[in-house]
Amino acid sequence: MKVIHSARFIIDESIYQQEDNVFVFDKPYQCTSFDLVAKVKWAMKHKFGKKLKVGHAGTLDPLATGVMIVCTGRYTKQIDQFQAREKEYTGTFRLGETTPSFDMEKPVDETFPTEHITEEMVRKVAAGFVGEQEQVPPQFSAVRIAGRRAFSYARQGEDVEIKPRQIEIAEFEITRCELPEVDFRIVCSKGTYIRSIARDFGLALESGAHLTALRRTRVGDFKVEDAIVPQAVEDKL
Repeated sequence: MKVIHSARFIIDESIYQQEDNVFVFDKPYQCTSFDLVAKVKWAMKHKFGKKLKVGHAGTLDPLATGVMIVCTGRYTKQIDQFQAREKEYTGTFRLGETTPSFDMEKPVDETFPTEHITEEMVRKVAAGFVGEQEQVPPQFSAVRIAGRRAFSYARQGEDVEIKPRQIEIAEFEITRCELPEVDFRIVCSKGTYIRSIARDFGLALESGAHLTALRRTRVGDFKVEDAIVPQAVEDKL
């Protein structure tokens, strides 16, 4: 079994003839991680006539798009290695409004003033996020607490304590600032929740914020421009 380093591996048509694979997908909007894994399981079983082990290397929220790695067969043993790689995201924060999920999954629950916020403040706050830090994951997340996912508590209206995690933000670039909207590009470590950055970004500006768009553009050397769409697996297998 070779160690996969680059997303360009998937361009080789032979990948569709092998049981042991690394598929790098451009996950569509509203498609869940479970949906993508199920699609690959079905396609591989149809191709090879047997069930194969299939798993993904890191959840991507349904409202997010972009790079998602799905491993099959022996390559599932490399999932932890893929998950540990640096991630890159682009997206949009909307200032002055918060939601319980920190994104658009839930409706706005509070509004805050934004008149005091300037582009200079936005860029200064973004620069202040760069480096190692502790981050509290969202209540609506897949973090496990006492054997259950945090979102299962949140959806039942139960408040639970989520312990902060050590993360690192290597780059935080503001690519557009048309208040109350702010576009960004973030390079970060494993375990970083961009929705939590939205929450903390709003607080740092003495306002509120939530995530309105998110795209994962890179996982390690795997880039979204080298990824395939889920339909490609069904068409080829």
